[in-house]
Amino acid sequence: MKLSRVAWLCLLPLPCLQPLAASAQPISFTEAWQQVLKVSDKLQAQSQEVNRAKGEEAAGESLNLPSLSLNGSYTHLDKPIELDLRDLNPLASLDPATLPPALGGVLAGIPSSMFVTPFTEQDIFRASLQAMWPIYTGGQITAAQGIHAAMVAEKQQELQLTTRDLFTQLVDRYYAVDVTKALVNTQTELVDSFTKHLDHALALEREGQIAKVERLNAQVALDSAKVNLGSARRQHEMAVIALSRMLQQSATALLETQSSLFLLPHAPSLGDVTQVTLSQHPALKLLEAKEAQANGLVSLEQGKYHPTVFLFGNYTLYEDDSLFSQIEPDWIVGVGVKVPLLSRDGRSGKVEAAKSALLQARYTKAQTRQDLSLLVDQSYRQLLQAEEEVTALDTSLELATENLRLRDIAFNQGLSTSIDRVDAELKLSGVKTQQLAARYRYVQAYARLMAISGQLDEFIGRTADSRLMQETNNAR
Repeated sequence: MKLSRVAWLCLLPLPCLQPLAASAQPISFTEAWQQVLKVSDKLQAQSQEVNRAKGEEAAGESLNLPSLSLNGSYTHLDKPIELDLRDLNPLASLDPATLPPALGGVLAGIPSSMFVTPFTEQDIFRASLQAMWPIYTGGQITAAQGIHAAMVAEKQQELQLTTRDLFTQLVDRYYAVDVTKALVNTQTELVDSFTKHLDHALALEREGQIAKVERLNAQVALDSAKVNLGSARRQHEMAVIALSRMLQQSATALLETQSSLFLLPHAPSLGDVTQVTLSQHPALKLLEAKEAQANGLVSLEQGKYHPTVFLFGNYTLYEDDSLFSQIEPDWIVGVGVKVPLLSRDGRSGKVEAAKSALLQARYTKAQTRQDLSLLVDQSYRQLLQAEEEVTALDTSLELATENLRLRDIAFNQGLSTSIDRVDAELKLSGVKTQQLAARYRYVQAYARLMAISGQLDEFIGRTADSRLMQETNNAR
């Protein structure tokens, strides 16, 4: 019997499979989800993205603060800065020959160095504290801080999307273990049934009641069932390994799931699910954050057209003993303004680009709302379809069971062939497999609905209820 309908349940293809240990580690879906939240590297990586954005947001808060720097310098001049009094009027215009001999002799006797006043040394050392505090930037600081805050919101929504993706992935892998285990049980029952059928056929052949071809047909059916049983076991092993890898547990111990497949007594309201999804889905909030970033970028680029007003100050910590240093004040404070007149950064083009980014975010958000609404409708109808298949297959299961009973009686009385009896057994096994796959698709569709609408706790509560119901039934 082919198992192609559920072959896709193995979500982690591996090149080779090792036999799993027989020891069991029962785990509920709630426990498995808590384990994923704790050990998922993907979630941890996305969490660090959030932390990085928060760090950048905290760094943006410092834009409101003044800057203070300690500056030091060493300057070597070609020659010291000096002032020669003889170069000044009216001394520069005096001609010693026109002066009285006594005065001219006095001036001639004064050394030339007496007329020179040094202002600086040739080597200049300076150290000072400089402060600058912007008090008006045309809204650029506020816009930059708004962009940082929107980036934090974006990363947080990406974390929510990652969490929901992991949730649906866990549902697929967790219940794949349950489904493949049920397939193993179904194939085991089929092998046991065909084994008994072959024994009976051998006895009837020895008594001459059936032909050899009837016994061979029973033998072929048993061999085929054994092959399918081996395939089902390997599928179960692969499903267990996939779940173990996701939970970061050793695959050497066979995991056993406690939460079984379930059906809801009533389907959730499509209108309620749609309303919740369109009001709080992370993809929409993420696009709102991008829209806020685009708005901030527009304000940031437009702010570059405005002047910048700032306070500034300087305090000299160390200077040489030159005359210039004595004249220069120890500290200064003031107010400065910078008006952009012409720049090369293409301000107008950047403003237009920012406005285009804003429109893009708005159009993308509108399209995303349509896509989410369609996804909810699709998942809801898949849920109803799977429920209808499960209900319809109940009658088919009853028919196949009765047909097998009658074929078994007829074969024992020699009124039916082994082929008829084998076909009846395969039909019963096929109906069980189809119903199992339908139940699996039902749980998957329900999980997608709850993940899309953010109602993860609702799904987890259903799994806990189904486990308690199963334990109660087992106790009875």
